Amino acid sequence: MTIDDDGVHLTRLRVEDADEMAAVLADPALHTHTGGRPATREELARRYAVQTRGSSPDGRHRWFTWVIRLGDGRAVGYTQATLELATREVELAWVVGVPWQGRGLARRAVALTMAQLDGDEVSRWVAHVHPGHPASAAVARGAGLRPTDRLVDGEVEWEAPGGGSVGVSG
Repeated sequence: MTIDDDGVHLTRLRVEDADEMAAVLADPALHTHTGGRPATREELARRYAVQTRGSSPDGRHRWFTWVIRLGDGRAVGYTQATLELATREVELAWVVGVPWQGRGLARRAVALTMAQLDGDEVSRWVAHVHPGHPASAAVARGAGLRPTDRLVDGEVEWEAPGGGSVGVSG
């Protein structure tokens, strides 16, 4: 399934996307605020095999991950939404490869992600943004989230009330 908006397309994550995504995510600069190092193709394939199952092993979370693609089909990043079933909170995350940053792609992809999750009531939208990352803060703000005074693993928790809906489409 493809979700489209003005030249930005989201496609459901597949294990086969690991080859292309390893190149998209290869720049060490993507880890400036999160730490770690770029994952290898093999590491991504293992991670994607778990993520494409759609839910956590304990059944408490639903996972939605999409590859962000340009109109020509080229992958440029990904967006994720994790639905906690007990609380109906949805945590959003996004990454756009360095060559494609600054074009509004993450903002549009997050908006598509939020619009795609349709079905059951959402109690709260959440994202965690490093305080030294103004571009990610702009994406969160563009999604209607506002910063809180809570820090989680050194990142500012951003939130917005639910009132939207979330389900299993896409």
